[in-house]
Amino acid sequence: MAEQPVGAQGSPLRQEQPAGDGEAPPGPVATSPYPTYLAYPWRPERPKVVVKADLIPAISIMSTVSLLGFAVGWLWSVLAPAQRMVVGNDGRPFPLVAESFHRADDLVVFMLLCLGAGLCTGLAVWFLRERRGPVIMIAAVAGSVLGAWLASLLGVSWAQGRYPAPTDVQVLDVIRVAPQLESAWVLLAWPLTTALAYGVMAAWNSMDDLGRRLG
Repeated sequence: MAEQPVGAQGSPLRQEQPAGDGEAPPGPVATSPYPTYLAYPWRPERPKVVVKADLIPAISIMSTVSLLGFAVGWLWSVLAPAQRMVVGNDGRPFPLVAESFHRADDLVVFMLLCLGAGLCTGLAVWFLRERRGPVIMIAAVAGSVLGAWLASLLGVSWAQGRYPAPTDVQVLDVIRVAPQLESAWVLLAWPLTTALAYGVMAAWNSMDDLGRRLG
């Protein structure tokens, strides 16, 4: 085989440009032997919300979260301060000086317990990685509503058992009145904190499927 110069060993489609005016001589236009492909924008399939597979776990989560209301109600009945009152001439008790502040203290203690329970609920449900999604979040919030309602009912009932009303009182006797929850707005502390904690974790995750892994 005869040796060829380096410039002559290239592709046969290559055409030498004249050194003169820079114009190519007339002739057929060289084409590439490889097909041309257009760039196709690849878009991954967006994950869909799983509903049927999460219904039974959602019911279990809602029931479990609502049972925490027993613990919150018992803690409130122990921590909430009672109100000291003195029996008047008409036999009706009226609060001593500064003792009426305990009405607000009872609400604050209950709200703090619900805030802590909501934070724990949101984080605990979020760590159920294989069930992450809006269905489980709604179940956790619904369970928090039931838990707060149970905590208010049981807490007041247990507090009345700790501070029973005296049967035989005299004028100027000092008695202790069981704590009460005089506002229903504190019941929203638990579910709102649960939704906030779960939502912050979902926003921080920044994944389309929230890191959910099935099977």
